[in-house]
Amino acid sequence: MGRHRSSLGTLLHHVHVSGPLTRAALAERMGVNRSTVLALTAELVAAGLVREEHPAATTGAGRPSLLVRPESERVCVLAFDVAVDRLIAARVGLGGPILDRRETVRPRAGADLATVVGNLAALGRELIDAMPPGATCVGVGASYCGMVRPRDGMVRYGPALGWVDQAFGAELAQALGLGLRVAVGNEAHLGARAEYERGAGVGSPDLIYLHGDVGVGGGILVGGKPLGGEGGYAAEVGHMLVNPVDGRPCLCGSAGCLEAETGEYALLAAAGRSDGQIGRDAVRAVLRDAAAGDPVAAAAVAEIGDWLGIGVANLINLFNPGVVIFGGMLRDVYSGAAPQVAARIAEHAMPVSRERAKLRLSGLADDATLLGAADLGFAALLADPLPAAAS
Repeated sequence: MGRHRSSLGTLLHHVHVSGPLTRAALAERMGVNRSTVLALTAELVAAGLVREEHPAATTGAGRPSLLVRPESERVCVLAFDVAVDRLIAARVGLGGPILDRRETVRPRAGADLATVVGNLAALGRELIDAMPPGATCVGVGASYCGMVRPRDGMVRYGPALGWVDQAFGAELAQALGLGLRVAVGNEAHLGARAEYERGAGVGSPDLIYLHGDVGVGGGILVGGKPLGGEGGYAAEVGHMLVNPVDGRPCLCGSAGCLEAETGEYALLAAAGRSDGQIGRDAVRAVLRDAAAGDPVAAAAVAEIGDWLGIGVANLINLFNPGVVIFGGMLRDVYSGAAPQVAARIAEHAMPVSRERAKLRLSGLADDATLLGAADLGFAALLADPLPAAAS
C-alpha cells in the first residue's frame, strides 16, 4: 500500500477515534500542510466516509476551519461480545457510536459453540435488517472471553465453559452469510485498546486493563502497542499465581491463580453465599451488603481486595504502567475494595514503579470490550479506506 493510501487511513483513524476535527487540527496531528488535508478529505468525502461542515460556533478573526466528521450513520460494523453469562450484538458506526444493540442470556451450559453462533447470527441479521437505507456494513468484530488465535478467530481455550479449539470466527462468518470475515480477539486485549483510544487510558500508552467476568482477564499495552506474545496469548494475568500455599482451585487446573482468588466464585464463597445465586447480580449483592455494613460481606470484599492488590502490585513491578484500569465486574469489586488494593500496592510494589501508576475505573464501563470488537471490524477500512469504500 502506498504512502497516499496510508495517509488516507491515518486521517480516517484520527476522525474515527477522536470524533469531528478541524482541518487545522488534522494537519497538526498528521504533520502535514492544510492543502494535503484538504485533498485527503476530499477523497474520503467522495468515498462516503466523512463529511465536512462548518463548526457551530467560531471565535477570532478569519475564516473558520471546516470540521471533518465521520459518516457514522452510513458506515458501520457489526460487533459481538461473548461473555460467560450474556451475548451482546451491536451495530457500531464509524467514530464509535453504538447505533443499535441486542442482548440475550448465555446459560452456563458447557461447550456451546453452535448455540452461541446461532444466537449471535440471529441477532446480527436483526441488526442488518434494521439498518437505514444507504448504510453499509464494512466489517465484523467479536470479543470472546478466552484465549483466541488472532489470525483465524479460533478459541484455543475458554476455561469457564470448556471451549478448546473451537472455530468461532469461521463458524460465525458462515452463519452470518455477509461475505465478511469475522475478526475475533480476547475480551481484555480489546478492552485495553478501547480504553486507550476512548476511555480511561487516553494519553497513557503504557497501561494495564483488568477485566472481570466470572474470572479475570488482562490486556497490556506497551508504548501504545498490545503485548500479544508469540502466539497472541499474552497477558493472561488471571492465571498469574498469587497464592501458592493454600490457593483456591482454578478452572484452568491450577490453584491460587489471581482469578481463583478474586473472581466471582471466590467472592461468593468468602461471603458464604451458597444458595445457588451466581452472576453479576449476585456479586453486586455482596458488594451492596458490604457497603451497608454486613460484616461477613465486608470481610469477603476485603479478602478479595487483598488478593487483587497483590496481583496489581506484581503487574506494576513487572510493567511499570502509567495506569491500571479496572473493567467489567472488577469496576464494582475495585470500588468496594479500593483501600485493600491500595494497601497491598503500597506494601509490595516498588516505590519507583508505583509512584506514577494511577488506578482508574473503566471509562467505557460495560461497553469497553464491545467497542474493542468494533474496532477489529473497522481495522481493514482504517488500514486502506478506498477498497472498502468502493465495495
